Amino acid sequence: MLRKFIGMIACACMLMASANAWGQKELKVFNSLAIGASVGTTGIGVDLATPITPYFMVRGGVSFIPDFAIKADMDVDINNAMLGYSDYRELAGEVNLSRTSGELLLNIYPTGGTFFLTGGVYFGSGTLIKVKGHSEELKDLAAEGWQAGFAIDNYVIPVDQNGDMSGGVKVSNVRPYVGLGKGRAVPKKRIGIMFEIGVQLHGTPEVYSDTGIVSDIQNELDGGETFIIDKITFYPVVKLRICGRLF
Repeated sequence: MLRKFIGMIACACMLMASANAWGQKELKVFNSLAIGASVGTTGIGVDLATPITPYFMVRGGVSFIPDFAIKADMDVDINNAMLGYSDYRELAGEVNLSRTSGELLLNIYPTGGTFFLTGGVYFGSGTLIKVKGHSEELKDLAAEGWQAGFAIDNYVIPVDQNGDMSGGVKVSNVRPYVGLGKGRAVPKKRIGIMFEIGVQLHGTPEVYSDTGIVSDIQNELDGGETFIIDKITFYPVVKLRICGRLF
């Protein structure tokens, strides 16, 4: 009985030592792989990460914002050049924020701890916002010589002869990224948590139209005017990631 008890204690000690060795495994060049799931301003994401050294880890993945539409009544400006008259009407429309992006990033751990700096690139869909709508009234007005358009800041997306409006805001398909955070891309233990903040540098946004040519109000104003959309050259990233080490 005593021998069995001593044997059980010895086995338990061996298992504890083995688990501790797993948790303290030294991360070297591509000797480990972790899978992560994240949620944040980039949407829902999945990624894979591997160490280059204990101070450098590379990760790549994909994230997406689910495809859902927000219904909204949009104020549309209308004008008739022949009558010299302008007004506005409402258009039943919807706003869609869906987006899919890939990412390739390098985490740098200056002290070998959990604090990191990160940089790399996001790529893929550059569409930030999609808008569309239809109005039978605007279709009838178009037949009478009226013009209509939906304004996003200083840009106007036209309504076509069928009363349809479709367009949105897009940025570069390749977006450099810098950020910082806490947590390891490949955890020393089996499971890890990582928090990250940063910015994607996407350049000056562009308003586009699927139904005509976008007009720029700024070019039609004397003396010019400062508008917000031209100044938003980055996209904020806040992300919470949970990861598990595969080996």
